[in-house]
Amino acid sequence: MTVDGILNVNKPSGWTSFDVVAFVRRHSGVQRVGHAGTLDPAAEGVLLVCLGRATRIVEYLLDTRKSYLARIRLGIVTDTYDADGEVVRTADASSVTREAVEQALESFRGTISQTPPMFSALKREGTPLYRHARAGREVEREAREVEVYRLELVEFDPPALTLDIDCGRGFYVRSLAHDLGERLGCGAHLEGLVRTSVGPFHVESSVDVERLRGAFVDHTWTDFLLPTDSVLLDWHAAILGEENAANIRFGRALSLAPADEGRVVALPAGAPCRAYSLDGRLIALLRYGGDAIWQPAKVLEGSESPPRT
Repeated sequence: MTVDGILNVNKPSGWTSFDVVAFVRRHSGVQRVGHAGTLDPAAEGVLLVCLGRATRIVEYLLDTRKSYLARIRLGIVTDTYDADGEVVRTADASSVTREAVEQALESFRGTISQTPPMFSALKREGTPLYRHARAGREVEREAREVEVYRLELVEFDPPALTLDIDCGRGFYVRSLAHDLGERLGCGAHLEGLVRTSVGPFHVESSVDVERLRGAFVDHTWTDFLLPTDSVLLDWHAAILGEENAANIRFGRALSLAPADEGRVVALPAGAPCRAYSLDGRLIALLRYGGDAIWQPAKVLEGSESPPRT
């Protein structure tokens, strides 16, 4: 059986993201399985598991906006910036007020510069940073620009606080916790984390591991499978006839006038489009090149023989 789609899994604390992928692969029998965006083992919440051809769109899932609820503990700094690390410094945080936290948060909104933590999967010279860290080596990391669309203090319970965060790709909540503690002068670390959404996928509509386990047993697990194009629904869409579908399967550009309700419209270069066959299968992702020419950005369904010309 060919299976393509996305599972919105509520990852439990204590499982790695790879544990969830291995669990789905083992019980589903599908070999092409991957996830879209690692969650630390202690974190919970939305982990998108892609099966079959849906693994081809992981990059688009990574680019979507993420939301988190982050519990931060003031006065304790760890080497990993979270509760799993070794304590490297403590301080009295009793003088930190809600007003001081609110003021400090102002500098972490919008486009900010953030340095990734040493304990991360980012690679330097082919080696993940966490391996350097475990070997006691401090590696120079370049700060990079990340987007924080929303950052709200939802609970202040000294010496802890909870933040509600909407952010873009490459943002580290652990780094935010550490940097906020430094800004407040008392240090801090991430005590707990729940990813509440990834793009249009929310934790309220996710399936937990035990429920999914039962669904594998009674063979109803595909009821939780979401369409591959779920994350692409705000893109333009095109239904291709047989000749155009055959051409796009071979990576050939198409000449299609962009239209909306029958009216030709102007689109910027690079505008994305979902391309479907006449029977409704998603066969390719296109990018607009201008002058009514669409270039295949990713062909999801190949062809055995070229179309006749």
